[in-house]
Amino acid sequence: MNKCYLILMLVMGWHLSYSQEVTPSEDEVIVKKVADYILGKAEFAFADKTGNTYTKTSDIPKDVEVDFKSSYGAWHYTNGVINMAMLNLYDFTGEEKYAKYAQDHVLFGFDNYAYFQRIFKHDRPHHRFPFGQLWTMEELDDFGAMSASILDVYQHTPRQEYKVYLENGIKRLSDGQARLSDGTLVRTFPVDKTLWADDLYMSVPFLARMAQFTGNGRYFDDAINQLLNFDKYLWHGGKGLYYHCYYSTNKQNGVAHWGRSNGWLVVAQLHLLDKLPKDHPNRQDVIANLQKQLIGLARYQDAEGLWHQLIDKPDSYAEASATAMFVQGFAKAVNEGWLDAHYASVALVGWEGMKQHFITEDGQVNDICVGTGIADNLRFYYTRPARPNEKHGVGSVIDAGIEIVKLKRKLAEKDK
Repeated sequence: MNKCYLILMLVMGWHLSYSQEVTPSEDEVIVKKVADYILGKAEFAFADKTGNTYTKTSDIPKDVEVDFKSSYGAWHYTNGVINMAMLNLYDFTGEEKYAKYAQDHVLFGFDNYAYFQRIFKHDRPHHRFPFGQLWTMEELDDFGAMSASILDVYQHTPRQEYKVYLENGIKRLSDGQARLSDGTLVRTFPVDKTLWADDLYMSVPFLARMAQFTGNGRYFDDAINQLLNFDKYLWHGGKGLYYHCYYSTNKQNGVAHWGRSNGWLVVAQLHLLDKLPKDHPNRQDVIANLQKQLIGLARYQDAEGLWHQLIDKPDSYAEASATAMFVQGFAKAVNEGWLDAHYASVALVGWEGMKQHFITEDGQVNDICVGTGIADNLRFYYTRPARPNEKHGVGSVIDAGIEIVKLKRKLAEKDK
């Protein structure tokens, strides 16, 4: 063969291989559209009632009351979920704009919270005052997920005030948060000593990160204890689902197998397994629990690949945030070898359903349930509004899409 021709063929083959490697798949494009929609809508600024905008608190006139111009600038656990998803997307794509989003959000909080702390008015709860959740840390959802995201940001941009915040947060979680006698984390409202499924996510990702960051195995022990105790109090073996809550005062569960709360339980375990050492004596216990939950959830996926607001009630609406977290759970569990590969189809069908029913061409996400407390009647859950681009779900859609892209690559490699 002509030497020049051979070289040309080799170069063309390398170019084709390189192009295939760097050209984003359709699914990666969709994930970026969801993230880019958030980037396009987020504003880290304040606005008064007449519409004036202030980029920093020093510009706000005396006695003028402001709020966040965009909910993406707020300090809420959902913002922590989005921050971690953006950093996950940065790790996956290498595109700096996604890491910058999380860095800018955290910096916005730390640069401005002291102003609101000084003028805090007691005519409303702390969580309805700008950055009130940053300095109070009253309940787990005030600081747990945000702390996990700050620790991720700290790895990129270490600042002393972030470290101090994290030290205060882990002290509050470990020594100040309400617990049952067996150490299970509970809330003090609306009923004292009530266990919420959501709080596994509000605690375990932060505990797991702090264990890895500090080398203190106490935090891994606490995270595992939380998982096993939440399972003890909330699991319904007959249905293969978790209840949303448990009232310790009368030793009874709530009425609902709510979708997103089951999703938080799945994702909390994913975060824990990501950080837990391979030789940890309880690692297989965590994997077995995750397997149990995912297999139970597989039985409730509908014909379109979706899960519903009330998982065991197909007449409740199909809901995006729960579906995204379950898709992420199945995909990642297969990717990591925690679940048998034949469950990959559950994730793939779920992602296709999400693309068809929830994700729009321009990256918006529909049918995300709004923030939801606990209630003792199913109508409350049936009638919770579902809105587009709700912060409670968009981060999970990004994480689900990343795991799907990884899963499809894994399956394609296996078929070669």
